[in-house]
Amino acid sequence: MSLRIASESRSKRSSRSNAPETRHIDVSTGLEIQTSRFGRIAVDANRIMTFPRGLLGFPNFKRFALIQTGEESCFFWLQSMDEPALAFVVTDPSPFFADYQVPFKEESQSELQLDDAATGQVLVICNKVGDMLTCNLLGPIVVNVANRKAQQVVLTEKRWTTRQPLLQLRKSPLPLAKSA
Repeated sequence: MSLRIASESRSKRSSRSNAPETRHIDVSTGLEIQTSRFGRIAVDANRIMTFPRGLLGFPNFKRFALIQTGEESCFFWLQSMDEPALAFVVTDPSPFFADYQVPFKEESQSELQLDDAATGQVLVICNKVGDMLTCNLLGPIVVNVANRKAQQVVLTEKRWTTRQPLLQLRKSPLPLAKSA
């Protein structure tokens, strides 16, 4: 199976206010977690994913929360529920790479109980390299949005890289001269 999973449209995503509620939701519908970036926050239970195999390099960390920091942002924090300092910036690659597809083995598909591509979502981990924001297109994360099980897979296609350029970051503006 090859996943080319359509993400939610920006208008649909922005009509929901995910980011502010992440900090102010009713804890009875979610969990409180400690993060190194945002302090103690409440996370809606629907934003928690389970990685049965962990992430590559982090096999012992199985539960992560998807935290959106701004309504219009297409970037999220994938925050470990068990280690406050373990978090990754992730994004849906489809707005940036229209022809990106993830071949997905039947074994992995079965493990995630992913019977229909419509219940799947692809995310990629982003990194800052110099003045570029890059993403790992060789190690995408596939999420079954119906049951929130996820798995990071390893692709072998030579077309993509682990540091695929995504965006040129803006340089910090020069400080303004003081006026008299």
